[in-house]
Amino acid sequence: MIGFLRSTSSADSGHLTAAFRQGLKERGFVEDQDCAIEYRWADNQIDRLPALVADLLRRPVAVIVGNTPSALAAKAATMTVPIVFATGGDPVKEGLVASLNRPGGNVTGVSFMSVELGAKHLGLLRELRPGAARIAVLADPKFPNTKRFVSEVLAAASAMGQQIEVLYISSNREIDTAFTTLVQGGAGALLAGSGGLVYSRREQIVALAAQHSIPAMYISRDYVAAGVW
Repeated sequence: MIGFLRSTSSADSGHLTAAFRQGLKERGFVEDQDCAIEYRWADNQIDRLPALVADLLRRPVAVIVGNTPSALAAKAATMTVPIVFATGGDPVKEGLVASLNRPGGNVTGVSFMSVELGAKHLGLLRELRPGAARIAVLADPKFPNTKRFVSEVLAAASAMGQQIEVLYISSNREIDTAFTTLVQGGAGALLAGSGGLVYSRREQIVALAAQHSIPAMYISRDYVAAGVW
């Protein structure tokens, strides 16, 4: 039995679960035939994760697969059940593994290093909009790697002499409020940063950016796909 745990909601993760099942199938594991998958979703409420992990461990599952907050919650709960993560940050700095060469413990996975590319994304956005006096940054304050993402973007902005405004969003309503703020503030471009809520509301964010004609930079192709109608 496999535990599939994410801090986001099931509504915005259909493509991820489909890809996960396909990957298992390619390796000879077909759901409900060769293996069972227990899906759990925190619906962007990270404080629910410990209880969800405890439920999976009671089943018990043989392995837990999750994103950064899920993997951290699972690591805090068990030192024996294998944990496989997919993260956008540095798994060492996030506390998931001891090192990249020798992860150690019961945790392993893959990183896309999107958090570490925040400064690069900002630089590319400046090249696209060299006249933008102010660039807005959206970030989810509850996500584990947001602090580091924002710190790196702020440092890069300072070095470039670029004025930016970080707008933290913790709910769907705050996304609309953030766009009102950045439009009224004259933001010439938008960098959509890290966080489960930012990702899960990508269609709303892309639509608002298009509505207000704001050039935007995103950390993954899923945002671009969300803008294709």
